[in-house]
Formats: sequence, structure tokens, C-alpha cells
Amino acid sequence: MHPTIRAGFLLGAAVAGWTLIMAKSGLYKHPTLFYLFWLVIPIQIGILIAFLRKSAPTTGYGRQVWTGVSISLLGSMLIFANSYYLTSVLYPQYFQEVEALGRQLMAAKGLSAEEIETAVRAQAHMQTPMASAMAGAIGTVVTGFLTSLVAAVRLRKK
Repeated sequence: MHPTIRAGFLLGAAVAGWTLIMAKSGLYKHPTLFYLFWLVIPIQIGILIAFLRKSAPTTGYGRQVWTGVSISLLGSMLIFANSYYLTSVLYPQYFQEVEALGRQLMAAKGLSAEEIETAVRAQAHMQTPMASAMAGAIGTVVTGFLTSLVAAVRLRKK
């Protein structure tokens, strides 16, 4: 299997795995531990750097960036499918539970009921399986692009 394809599958599987751990363990409902979800970013950066380092001796800057983006694009397709499946089939109550946690955290910060309702309404359009999965896929591609731009400077063939 081509290294780029292998890396894309590894990225998608690693992020999907971490997301599943967060869901199965209920950490996404915990007021202080739900931030652990964002470990998906260092997971992605680590996978990209590892695979870009392997191709660096034989590729230049542009090719390194293209490889990183390609890995991220493939990974994002798997991440999209996993996110959509988790939030629409396995955990259909996910968005209601996240909203309840958000309300609890905002109330603890001293926001009024009116301010909380305004914030919840402002976020409502993103609280669907499709929007959330799309945000994850886009975030994966953007993170991959930015990581590749920086990593390729240091790793590329000189």
C-alpha cells in the first residue's frame, strides 16, 4: 500500500478511535475532561510529521505539502463518516447531552438564563450530525495543510 494511503487510513482510524473512546467512556459529558477530545490535533500532527519525515529525503517542499494534504484529505473522509455515524446512530442523544453540559458550564460562569439561551441558539445550526462531521473533516484538512506547510520547511530535501 502506498505510504500516503496508509498514513491517511492511520490518521482516520486514530482520530475515529479516540472519538469512540471519548464517546464510550462518556468523557464528552464530563465538565472538565471533555476538552480531552482536542487530543485529535496532536494525534494528527504526530502522524503527519512521522510520514512526512519518511518521504523527506526524496521530495521537495511542494511535494511534502501535497503529501500532507493528501493524507489529511483521506483521513478526513474516514473522520467524517465516523463522526456522522457516532452522532446519528450510536449516540443520537449526543447533541442534547453536549447542550446540557454547555448550559451547566455557562450557568457556572454566571451567565443569565437569557444569555445562555442566546448562546445555545447561536450554536444550534452546528449541533447536527452533518454539520459536526463536516466541521471535523474541514478542520482535519486545514490542520493538515498548516502542519504540512511548517513541517515541510524543516523536513524537505535540501
